[in-house]
Amino acid sequence: MDARAPSAQTSETDYALLLRVFDHQSAAWTELLGRYRSLIFRCITKATSRVGAHLCADDQEEIFCELCMNLLRNDMRKLRAFDPNRGVKLSTWLGLLSMNTAYDHLRRRSRYPLLAPGEDRTSERPADGPSPLEQLLTKERRGFLGQLITRLSLRDRDFVHLYFEQGLDADLIARTMNISVKTVYTKKHKISARLMRLAEQHLAAAA
Repeated sequence: MDARAPSAQTSETDYALLLRVFDHQSAAWTELLGRYRSLIFRCITKATSRVGAHLCADDQEEIFCELCMNLLRNDMRKLRAFDPNRGVKLSTWLGLLSMNTAYDHLRRRSRYPLLAPGEDRTSERPADGPSPLEQLLTKERRGFLGQLITRLSLRDRDFVHLYFEQGLDADLIARTMNISVKTVYTKKHKISARLMRLAEQHLAAAA
């Protein structure tokens, strides 16, 4: 990230702010959270309401704290993964991370409900198989991605199926689609960028 120039979709102020965050300036981190706090909470609410979970303010604050920890973990690996050259806004990137954090929080809560006084969480074991809420969360994630994929061309959808769903290696995909291995990686980056732009439009329309 540090060596990348901001794209047209990423403002100079966002880019400069991220560089200061990566330089471990505490004031920059505070500014980042202040700038996007409202967006993050909107995305948390959006994600939880989709699966019929109505959380109180304390629950939403807990998810917000989990997101902050995720952003800081491993030298801010998730935040550094943001690439302004893909034409995606920082707000979209943070929004998607917020929704994923909310889904993960609900999944954990469904497997480990609130303990009664004196109970020991270390002795708990999750029930066999996913809970109904976990199944719904997985379905919601797939449904959201599925909506975006339908807006790709048929050939790009085939690529998504082979690369992202089946996890085939580049050589096999190249032979299957009659393209070069280099084209496989090029298409992977282009389709990923396209899906991120579609996600941005989807989130903006639903805001």
